[in-house]
Amino acid sequence: MNKILVIGAGGQLGQCLKTVAERRGIAEIVFPAEQEANILSEAGLGALLASTQPGFVINCAAYTAVDKAEDETDLAKAINETGAAYLASACLTNGATLVHVSTDFVFEGNEVKLLNEDDEAKPINVYGLTKLDGELAVTAKLPNHFIVRTSWLYSEYANNFVKTMLKLGAERDELNIIADQVGTPTYAIDLANAIFDIIASSSTAYGTYHYSNEGVTSWFDFAKAIFDISETRVKVNPIPGSAYPTKATRPGFSVMDKTKIKETFNIEIPYWRDSLEACIKQIKIK
Repeated sequence: MNKILVIGAGGQLGQCLKTVAERRGIAEIVFPAEQEANILSEAGLGALLASTQPGFVINCAAYTAVDKAEDETDLAKAINETGAAYLASACLTNGATLVHVSTDFVFEGNEVKLLNEDDEAKPINVYGLTKLDGELAVTAKLPNHFIVRTSWLYSEYANNFVKTMLKLGAERDELNIIADQVGTPTYAIDLANAIFDIIASSSTAYGTYHYSNEGVTSWFDFAKAIFDISETRVKVNPIPGSAYPTKATRPGFSVMDKTKIKETFNIEIPYWRDSLEACIKQIKIK
């Protein structure tokens, strides 16, 4: 396997990539510190790629605070669009292939149907818009790219919905959870494995792909599963999204069709609840 460089190595997916690389025995992989791999430094990224000479670059760096992005539009745009453009240019100059991680939030999500890669992207919040603009920047600048859209990412690392629910479940007797937003949770360890599978395939089937765990659920049912698996005693009440207004509007239905990635790279995708059980087991070990 060619040398791999990970941008955004300190984040949730970056940490999962490190864990999976160790499990798979991938030695030729570089996880630079944030100051060495500043997504907002065009010159710095160019110098980093020139010195490391990777065959592949995985971009996990992103502004992901969905509600804060409504107020910090310029920062979200800088990281998610401009930074992606800088990195794509550096990859082009240095002959590297880019694996760029994006999101289901590029879709409006107002129709109950599986979303495939060719469906119209129509973001309804600043985060989704800046991530879509990042995709377009990568596509425009670098032919050798894989864009991987994912959804509802969680793991034993960093802050995420699963860890928040476990914390709140231990502190409270009752929780209200939104039941009318539907999607698919994704264990970041599974996504990391899929990314390495794409790289290992040596495929030149460049383009956009969807990856999440298999199945469909709501935030309410996701929370119920977290508490059931972790044997946490807490009452969970389903509420409509209108009862818990947020600054950023969320898609109502954003379940992605994974047929393309499964068929192209011969990837088997775990069912979301099975992966959740694996994650909670790891959290308990920690």
